[in-house]
Amino acid sequence: MLNIIDVEPYIVQDEIIQVIKDLISIPSYPGINNQETNVAKYLHTLFETEGIESKIIHVVDGRCNVVAKLEGLGKGKNLLLIGHTDTVPSYDMKDACVPYIKEGKLFGRGSVDMKGPLACMALAMIAIKRSGVILDGDVIFAGVIDEEHNSEGAIDLIKNGIEADSAIVGEPTNLDICVAHRGLEWLEVSFKGETVHGGRQSDGINAIDMAVAFINYVNKKLPLYIEKTNHEIIGKGSFNFGKIYGGSQPSSVAGDCYIELDRRWLPGEKYEDIIGQFDDMAKDLSKSIENFNCNIRVMDESLMRDGYVHEAMDIDKNHEIVNITSEAVKDVLVDEPKKTYFPAWSDGGLISSYAKIPTIIFAPGDLETAHSSIEHIDINQLYPAVLIYANIICKYCNVIEK
Repeated sequence: MLNIIDVEPYIVQDEIIQVIKDLISIPSYPGINNQETNVAKYLHTLFETEGIESKIIHVVDGRCNVVAKLEGLGKGKNLLLIGHTDTVPSYDMKDACVPYIKEGKLFGRGSVDMKGPLACMALAMIAIKRSGVILDGDVIFAGVIDEEHNSEGAIDLIKNGIEADSAIVGEPTNLDICVAHRGLEWLEVSFKGETVHGGRQSDGINAIDMAVAFINYVNKKLPLYIEKTNHEIIGKGSFNFGKIYGGSQPSSVAGDCYIELDRRWLPGEKYEDIIGQFDDMAKDLSKSIENFNCNIRVMDESLMRDGYVHEAMDIDKNHEIVNITSEAVKDVLVDEPKKTYFPAWSDGGLISSYAKIPTIIFAPGDLETAHSSIEHIDINQLYPAVLIYANIICKYCNVIEK
């Protein structure tokens, strides 16, 4: 087994920081022509310069994934390192694509979510290539588009038959190991009434009243179901009414009203059952409230390709990739990492559910600053992260010779 000391000379802190800065400087948020493709081209060149096989793969509308492979002898386990190349918009982050360092932190849009982790995974592969070792199994890097929207990149990877024995998603976890996360769906519930002048209110049908009844009924019934379900690490599922709007003016009975809600379910629960809960509650209300009229649909922002949904992710906490990652962290940081859950959603839900690849989430950085005006990644986590990734690769894919 290769000692991690043998890899260390090929990992350079200044190089890690520069690659992350370069990636931040390439905008890849919605509205940009070919959105993530320039990031893919940068990573492609980075790999090819080091003699690592790499391909740019068109997915949709000029937007491209990048897939690189450090090929082994074909007799060992294959490991997939995957992360997304898109970011959210700058929002209120000033000069979001102009990276800078302050107080030991590297700031910029995508620094933590997730161009920083992407750089660390790529440079771990490069360090192993530079070290001259031969692996028994393959290491595959996939930089995929569109995770912040409909995950077109991960789905394209799956549809093209991606195979690996295990996968690591590089969402920020503060170098703890996330072995599960909830599934996710966003729903719009629309209510249709009849608009009349407020002076003859009894002649109309108020859609806002329907929405209030629906909210109250869901708040009463759904927690009863959620309390019956539990996951060893995640705990409970959740739901949240995030937006409501409707009507036209105070002097008119509202003829329409819309609710947008977020429902997160546990591994093992079925998507059809989750959606069915809302359909059943709407049917109950239609029986008890005269003229109750509502329609439930998946929001456009959450709608994936046919046959795919935002599935939950789960892996046995004693799975080999979990144990090897834990060992690799201890080798570098001494302390044992936590085995916990990821509070958001990730492409790991797709990779584990549809590609059937056992998946964990593991990377440097704190998710708390993602999407914010102060997005950053701690510099003191970067070098250890690259070394840990390299250590995981060597342990999982097995070093044959130096």
